Amino acid sequence: MKLPLLTTFLLLLFFNTNAQDAPSDTLQPIKPDTNMPADSTAEEEEEEGDEEGEEEEEKDDTPAKFRYRIATDGTYTSGNVNRALIQFSSALDFNNSKIIKFSSSPSYIYGQQNKILAEKELFVDFRTSILHERKFYYLAFTSFEKSNLRKINDRFIGAAGVGLKLIQRPNTYISATNVFLYEKTDFEVNERFPDRNLWRNSTRIFGEYTFHDSKLSLSHTLFLQPSITEKNFRWNGNLILKYQLSKHISFRSTVENSYESIVVPGRQNNDFRWTFGIAYEGKK
Repeated sequence: MKLPLLTTFLLLLFFNTNAQDAPSDTLQPIKPDTNMPADSTAEEEEEEGDEEGEEEEEKDDTPAKFRYRIATDGTYTSGNVNRALIQFSSALDFNNSKIIKFSSSPSYIYGQQNKILAEKELFVDFRTSILHERKFYYLAFTSFEKSNLRKINDRFIGAAGVGLKLIQRPNTYISATNVFLYEKTDFEVNERFPDRNLWRNSTRIFGEYTFHDSKLSLSHTLFLQPSITEKNFRWNGNLILKYQLSKHISFRSTVENSYESIVVPGRQNNDFRWTFGIAYEGKK
């Protein structure tokens, strides 16, 4: 039984791995294929030498309408500690027109410790950006979340607001958004801990920086979400280091932290993760 399970995890690691990876800024300009690093520079130079004198192939600078990134990772240990963990995250970006743009970043985590359920986290969202090619734009989103870790049966969020692209340079992109957010959280049955139904103001700051001919990049996302109807504060952030190994494959390391001032008794306010892995991404 252990060998097939271990084989499954190794296959997942072979294709692409990364835990709870936050999506790129959905308003970031979509770069054409010519900006993507080649699988092998040496191979390209050799081909150029062989085809000297022939007409150079015309480059396609048309921005992609659909981008995606899929990442999974998993671990399995047995002996003194029996643990199984699988994590899945994705990012989908559909750029249908210059007026409106749709995005989503669903994720799922499942983990057992000594055959007892330890983690079962589900997150699904749908985001809409209006006038996304302009410096000042509008956005709205909704999300659904379930968390065994924080004893949340379900959490529904709906929000709308504005965004501003602060810096747009070839190697630097920084944006900020501010929205009013409605949140309804159904915690596990606990007579002394009521469910929450509140409004928040949410500010997000996103930045991405590229180095070394765009193969190396560093990105960060920070959410600050104080409640405006009761004493309740939440924040989360991440830092992602990515190195492009080929056109579709990249090595990634992610540091992330989340904090909630109001949690179910017996739960910690703070959760921290540090993961390493490989991700696969593409576009059409």
